[in-house]
Amino acid sequence: MHNQAVIRHIVGWLKDYTGKARAKGFIVGVSGGIDSAVVSALAARTGLPVLLLEMPIRQQPDQVSRAQAHIADLQQRFTNVSGMSVDLTPTFDTFAAGVEVDEHAFPNKQLALANARSRLRMLTLYYYGQLHGLLVTGTGNKIEDFGVGFFTKYGDGGVDISPIADLTKTQVYELAKELEIIESIQQAAPTDGLWDTERTDEEQMGASYPELEWAMSVYETHQPEDFSGREREVLEIYTRLHRAMQHKIQPIPVCKIPETLLG
Repeated sequence: MHNQAVIRHIVGWLKDYTGKARAKGFIVGVSGGIDSAVVSALAARTGLPVLLLEMPIRQQPDQVSRAQAHIADLQQRFTNVSGMSVDLTPTFDTFAAGVEVDEHAFPNKQLALANARSRLRMLTLYYYGQLHGLLVTGTGNKIEDFGVGFFTKYGDGGVDISPIADLTKTQVYELAKELEIIESIQQAAPTDGLWDTERTDEEQMGASYPELEWAMSVYETHQPEDFSGREREVLEIYTRLHRAMQHKIQPIPVCKIPETLLG
């Protein structure tokens, strides 16, 4: 990949789209992870106003420290970048207490609460984005957004623009080096930060990003039965996740009423 050319292309695309949308700049939720770090660094290079918003919810200390260090680093390097931290833990705790249910009766309760965290952050991003005339800028990559659906519908999937959604995770890491993202973020294991305990993306999905990228490359032409061992297992994982995520990317089904019933 021609990293510098890709960077220039994305930065130009961001500037062009912002002009057409008549927006002032960008707001990015910064998590301490590689994707949000790369997106915010790209947005910073447009020269337009960029607001980096950290939104901890019962966050692991290492995630908080990485996010804060990244914000400080970009603010030092770019005068158009500003940062904010909004502690959403009290708000989330109030919500969680208000919707408390028996976990034995609802075994998917913790997943529902994890998705609620993401949707609360989306709400916060749009609130501050509207206040400042900024576009909510997505941080999803190609594998997450179009491969396995590793995002929350109307959570981190609720954005105005997606600058890195055509890049694999491996390619995002390549850009991170080129953009001189702080080393602690480049070395950190990917995690969505939606759980009280540390859960890496690989632990949740059952495969690493390079494995899923391989699966995505062969999905259209091969079946799991074409492979053996770990390759077969990974393609089975990818196939299951890809089929389950279609409701996240397909248009919302609309019930069409026959004209004969409307007349």
